[in-house]
Amino acid sequence: MQTDPILFSFFLIFTSAAVLATAALYTRQPLIVAYIAIGIGLGPSATGLISEPALIGSIAKVGIIFLLFLLGLDMQPGKLRKMFGRALLVGILSSLAFFAVGYLITLAFGYSLAECIIIGTAMMFSSTIIGIKLLPTTVLHHRHTGELVVSLLLIQDIIAIIVLIVITGGFLDFSNVTRIARVLVGLPLLILFAWLFVRFVLLKLLERFDAFHEYIFLLAIGWCLGLSELAHTSGLSHEVGAFVAGVAVATSPIALYIAEHLKPLRDFFLVLFFFSVGAGFDLEVLSHVMIPSLIMAAAMLIIKPLVFLGTLELIGEARHRAKETGLRLGQISEFSLLIAFLAAAENIIGENASHLIQATAILTFLVSSYIVVFRYPTPIAISDVLRRN
Repeated sequence: MQTDPILFSFFLIFTSAAVLATAALYTRQPLIVAYIAIGIGLGPSATGLISEPALIGSIAKVGIIFLLFLLGLDMQPGKLRKMFGRALLVGILSSLAFFAVGYLITLAFGYSLAECIIIGTAMMFSSTIIGIKLLPTTVLHHRHTGELVVSLLLIQDIIAIIVLIVITGGFLDFSNVTRIARVLVGLPLLILFAWLFVRFVLLKLLERFDAFHEYIFLLAIGWCLGLSELAHTSGLSHEVGAFVAGVAVATSPIALYIAEHLKPLRDFFLVLFFFSVGAGFDLEVLSHVMIPSLIMAAAMLIIKPLVFLGTLELIGEARHRAKETGLRLGQISEFSLLIAFLAAAENIIGENASHLIQATAILTFLVSSYIVVFRYPTPIAISDVLRRN
């Protein structure tokens, strides 16, 4: 009997993910690393059990679309007003410092100007997944440390969204003036259409049929994918359209409900995205980027906590709180992987540069997680004293 290749691929991915994720949780490892490891193991550079990762990559793109839609939903005015305080200065200064370090290191290794800029940009962000998941609920919601971590991550998310719009929107393709013009005209028109449609159509439908939860779920998915496709047709990218769709709904009270109920769907596709990152990782290229990756990872693990310590003390935060915040945000981000993935797809950076970002991300995820788990209260701490939910 002939096996369906897509069904067999899904079986391998999610069964392996369940097994390896269990092992990762027992050994206090980030789940992202487990998903990437599955991609490497099942992909062409190792066993080759899944020989067409591009197919999974296409499916994984849907996960990126939902991620950006949910990020847009999270851009509520109340959160943004609260963020634009002292943390904004720290977020901007620290991001510039991390960019400079990443840029200079890659420049020293002879990468092109565009690659140095993209790699430096990828170093600017800290992991939302690791930063939030390793915070106990009491710290996350009721203490100033949690407020600082969330505020800084939100600032970085906004910067990352801008970077993704630049990369996928064609702003870096200076040779194609027509495309840039279409983007400059199309983006404002897309935003205007989204605002009008949400105000006069979508919200009225949600108010009328709010008792039917499955309808709200379907309407949210249709709105996200519909505006995403419209953006693509207009010369923008699917990702830009999804983010605009989320922001347009963010001011509605129903935004929190939609965000909460779409998270399982987003997580399903994000497993596929991180798998595709691993499946596209060529182990033969690793030997070419191992030394710069180790240097970059060491630099980020040392410099990020120090920069956060200095900038947070500059705005009057206590030293112990500034130090803890810096160590909790001492890695690079899943956004860095996304930037590497999209920049390589747009032919802005080469294979070596993309692998450098990916290897640095994996190394910093692992080391930073260990540092936090062994030093500060977390839900998965090994010590009973530090384990807090």
